[in-house]
Amino acid sequence: MRRRMWLAAPLVLAGCSLERPYAERRQWPLVARRGRVERARAGAPVLVVRGLRAGPGLEVRGLQSLQADGSIRTEFYEEWAAPPAQAVEEAVRGWLADSGLFGAVVAPASRIEADQVMEGELTGLWTIPATRQAHAAVGVTVLAQRAAVTRVVLQRRFVAEAPMAGNSAREAVEAQTAALAAVLAQIEAALRG
Repeated sequence: MRRRMWLAAPLVLAGCSLERPYAERRQWPLVARRGRVERARAGAPVLVVRGLRAGPGLEVRGLQSLQADGSIRTEFYEEWAAPPAQAVEEAVRGWLADSGLFGAVVAPASRIEADQVMEGELTGLWTIPATRQAHAAVGVTVLAQRAAVTRVVLQRRFVAEAPMAGNSAREAVEAQTAALAAVLAQIEAALRG
């Protein structure tokens, strides 16, 4: 009798499905573009944008939200298409290239000799559901390099928030992108002096 029960157990358990429905991950691009492209003046400096580092906890691709208790919640099925710091670095490069402030804005691997170097760190990119806001923060240091003399042109942390229309992933992405665009506009304004 006992043996029959053990033989029947797999058949009974097979009827109980522990499978969850498949949930596909969605990937969102983090793209902030300047509205208008400005032409650089002749002889404008060349800027190299070195890799933007990810601040603590910002190396993950999942969309993040700051909870009421101060903890960060990271979504598993809603994520950025690229690591956020890498996407922000590309956005900085594109925004400043379109600003007209520089003759060229290049990556570190470029063979062009740069007049200025920008380094930075992504220190915030999340939503705050309690206030229906998105938050973005980037710290940058810009150095001028001329004849073996280096001087600091700019060193500052830029922070911006943007309203969220709702609580969906799409609305979170739109609000975070708007907050990032506001940060990039602040960086441009600071470089204009």
